Amino acid sequence: MTIVQQLLKEKPEGTWTIHPHATVYQALELMAKKDIGALAVVDDKGRLVGMFSERDYARKVALLGRTSKTTKVADLMTTEIVCVKPETTVEECMALMTERRTRHLPVLQNGKLIGMVSIGDIVKAIIVEQEITIRSLQNYILGSYES
Repeated sequence: MTIVQQLLKEKPEGTWTIHPHATVYQALELMAKKDIGALAVVDDKGRLVGMFSERDYARKVALLGRTSKTTKVADLMTTEIVCVKPETTVEECMALMTERRTRHLPVLQNGKLIGMVSIGDIVKAIIVEQEITIRSLQNYILGSYES
């Protein structure tokens, strides 16, 4: 069973963050530059205070008559954040993402942000697990199972 800590080891180090007082435009620039769909929002003390995603932008800027160059991330960020721990399984992550309709999960260890996993990371890990299980079962059925 794969856990979040294993996924984080396969990802580049570091998590892209933004300050709540940054503009939405600055957040969008960073997300475009890094080719990511969400940013962890952290305060001056490095505490996770929210998440800002493409979905937040799509639903809370143009549709509400705001502009990205004047609106602050704090005005749009999601503050009810679903977080996981390094020992959380990918299956638990998938259940959380489905239930809470989110695509990104910040990973906290002792209250500190240590990474982020996306729905893509989780789906990829589940597919790999299933492929291994299928291969093992095929080898077992065909009698070529190595112990």
